[in-house]
Amino acid sequence: MKNEVKIHEVDRSLNNRRSFLKLSGLALAGAGLVIAGCSNDDNDNGPEDTSLPGVRNGVFDLGSGDFGVLTYAYALEQLEADFYTKVVNSTSFNSAFNDTERQVLTDLYHHEVIHRDFFKAALTGALPNPSSQLLPTLAFNYGSLNFNSRTEVLATAKALEDTGVAAYNGAGKLIKSADYLLLAGKIVSVEARHASAIRSLINPNSKDFAGDDVINVSTGLDVAKDPSKILPIAGGFITTKFTAKYLP
Repeated sequence: MKNEVKIHEVDRSLNNRRSFLKLSGLALAGAGLVIAGCSNDDNDNGPEDTSLPGVRNGVFDLGSGDFGVLTYAYALEQLEADFYTKVVNSTSFNSAFNDTERQVLTDLYHHEVIHRDFFKAALTGALPNPSSQLLPTLAFNYGSLNFNSRTEVLATAKALEDTGVAAYNGAGKLIKSADYLLLAGKIVSVEARHASAIRSLINPNSKDFAGDDVINVSTGLDVAKDPSKILPIAGGFITTKFTAKYLP
């Protein structure tokens, strides 16, 4: 009987977190309708403007400033969307994960696709010449990762979500536009909820959901990392070559 009660409590806790995940996903979808139409009229469409993403010396570079940060975020969101797409479409998705886990992972899949598509639409509407300045669709390789393994999938999801939170936290100081900073703040809060949900799936009824291992003890703040620290980690899955020469 004790085991049955514990399982019920775990499911209730995770389902409560699912309701937060759903609300945050809907909120971002609504925000996308507003921000996607924004543009930056202060940027010159000059070939030497390093703030603009585009091909330099034969390789796509993310650029700098607000455009560079948004393109950087778009690259990371492409990775997360691709990962969860493969997760929910794996042949053993229904058997490897229980009902609650499938629901959480499916929610995360929908969120990351929204994030990816949002950045694509926002950049397409804001870049002076999106046909040459929009980051192309990236290709990915997950090596030996077994998408039919619950343990491997959840461990990779945890790493990706923690990395995503640290990436947005680190990029905040690089954003000049108040609108874009507000957007980044909204998205990082969703990514943090993702990280919390995944941690709860891995180790239910523990303090892991609070991310004690990624919180700075002295400041009480989540870890923040510059793009130069994040891209080598994410780059392990990305096979499309690009550079970020003008981001710290």
